[in-house]
Amino acid sequence: MAIDAVFFDVGEVLVDETREYGTWADWLGVPRHTFSAAFGAVIAQGRDYRETFQIFRPGFDLTAERERRAEAGQPEWFGEDDLYPDVRPCLSALRAQGLTVGIAGNQTTRAEDILRNLQLPTDILGTSDSWGASKPSLAFFERLIAEAGVAAERILYVGDRVDNDLRPAIELGINAAVIRRGPWGHILRDDTAHKILGTDIEGRSLFRLDNLSELPDLVRKYNEQEN
Repeated sequence: MAIDAVFFDVGEVLVDETREYGTWADWLGVPRHTFSAAFGAVIAQGRDYRETFQIFRPGFDLTAERERRAEAGQPEWFGEDDLYPDVRPCLSALRAQGLTVGIAGNQTTRAEDILRNLQLPTDILGTSDSWGASKPSLAFFERLIAEAGVAAERILYVGDRVDNDLRPAIELGINAAVIRRGPWGHILRDDTAHKILGTDIEGRSLFRLDNLSELPDLVRKYNEQEN
C-alpha cells in the first residue's frame, strides 16, 4: 500500500540531543566526555539509557531531577539551533506530496510545548505525556494509528532505535524507517543490534537512512510503485 502519513520520533531524529545530555552531565558534576562514554556503554549493552545516571548517582530519579532543574532555573530546553538542518526541508517536502506529517515521541509536556513553539511544518504532534503511553508499548503506536486516521500499512514511522521505535511499529503493521544518527543509530545497528536485542528488525525496515534529506524522494518513488 502507498504511504499516506509519515511520523517522526523526536530525539536524534529531529533534535540533536548533544546539548541536553551535556547539561545533564553538568548537573551531575561529571565531565561531559565521561558521561558520554558511560552513556554509550549502557546502550551497547542493550540497557535502559536511564541507568547511565545511576552510575554517577545511585537512586537518581530522572522525573524528580527534571523538576529540581526547573526550580533551579535550568529546565530541559532545546531550540531551533538544536534541530538537525535536514528537518524543516524534509517535513515541508513530504507535506508538498500531500502526505500527513506527524511527530510522536517519548517526551515530556514541556518538550511538547517547545516543539509546538518551533512551528514545524506538521499536521499532528503527540508525546508520551499527552497520550498517556510510552514507547515501546503498543498502546503508543495504537494511538499513533488513531491520530493518523489511516490503516497502519499506510503509515511510515521514522526512528533511530530498533528497540523503542522499529520493533513495536512493525509489530502493528506500521512501515518503519531507521535513521542512523545519534548514539542508538550508530551503536545498535545490523549485527550488533541482532546480538544484543535478539532481533533482525532493522533488516525489515522499509528504508535505512543516513539523513532525512533522502526520505522525500524515497517515499515519492515508493508511492509511485504502489499506485
